[in-house]
Amino acid sequence: MEKQLFLIVGLGNPGDEYAHTRHNAGFDVMDRLEKALGVQPRNRLLLKGMTAESTDGMKKIILCRPMTFMNASGDCVQRLLRWYGCDPDRLLVIYDDIDLPPGRVRVRKSGGPGTHNGMRSLAERLGTTDFARIRVGTGNRPAGGDLVSWVLGHYPPEEQPAMNAAFDLAADCALEWVSHGIDAAMRKAASGQ
Repeated sequence: MEKQLFLIVGLGNPGDEYAHTRHNAGFDVMDRLEKALGVQPRNRLLLKGMTAESTDGMKKIILCRPMTFMNASGDCVQRLLRWYGCDPDRLLVIYDDIDLPPGRVRVRKSGGPGTHNGMRSLAERLGTTDFARIRVGTGNRPAGGDLVSWVLGHYPPEEQPAMNAAFDLAADCALEWVSHGIDAAMRKAASGQ
């Protein structure tokens, strides 16, 4: 019997200068997932990403961090889906969202990319937005502030505990999606706030 496949992708930008910035919330959640599953990602040049695999009974979980930079994330995810021969309904994407308050976590079955360039890239490359996603709120820039500086900036110390809790909750929701499906993951996010 063939194992059921689950692809979990955390969006962010590669490189130390982007580590733990608002735009790298997806990578911060991947840190937790890799630790929870006891896996170490490795660079897959053909896929343009860092991947790790974990098997749990009849379920195979693939974790991926695109190394394409945020605005070309769809290149990696498209290759990932082709490589594993699966449809977007086996895909969960985790990313930052400036339209949610810092520390809020939302899980959705599908939806548009909004203002998020990484999600726009996925929508263009995959030709659909019908895939699960976990949005981690980072809050919006102050009025008149520069958006790029905001998303590539770090959290102030007073926000860090709420963000750490959000990363933990998002990782828990991703594992809930694998175990019990998207509706259960949505309930976990709603009850964990």
